[in-house]
Amino acid sequence: MAVETVAPAPLPTPATAPTGTPTEISVAAQAQQKKNRIQVSNTKKPLFFYVNLAKRYIQQHNEVELSALGMAITTVVTIAEILKNTGLATEKKVLTSTVGMKDENKGRLVQKAKIEIVLGKSEKFDSLMLAANTTPEEDSKDKDEETLRSSNA
Repeated sequence: MAVETVAPAPLPTPATAPTGTPTEISVAAQAQQKKNRIQVSNTKKPLFFYVNLAKRYIQQHNEVELSALGMAITTVVTIAEILKNTGLATEKKVLTSTVGMKDENKGRLVQKAKIEIVLGKSEKFDSLMLAANTTPEEDSKDKDEETLRSSNA
């Protein structure tokens, strides 16, 4: 008796996806989208870890997608507001929905709230980041010069 096994088809690469079928294009679009997506947890990392990561993603991709479920939603909103209020990002899109998840303890389907916030690079982003990166060095140079002057006097 012969047993036949079938291997799943390989996923398309981004280079072949634009000329492929709509399904291949969709898979490639999702792969591209995930490069600038941050899935936030309110228990795993500190708030400013996500803020700094979002800054880096905005710098690299010109936008970032912040995503969270349940209790982590407040963390995502806080991250977005910090970036907007400091002038680093602009709000492009906010999506809310509910997703069904299996509760591990009870073994039944539970609805959880989900939010996705897409932030774009602000016009002032580069100048603000440059100012933030050069300010500590200039301050320390000024303090060093001031210390030298006062010790020589």
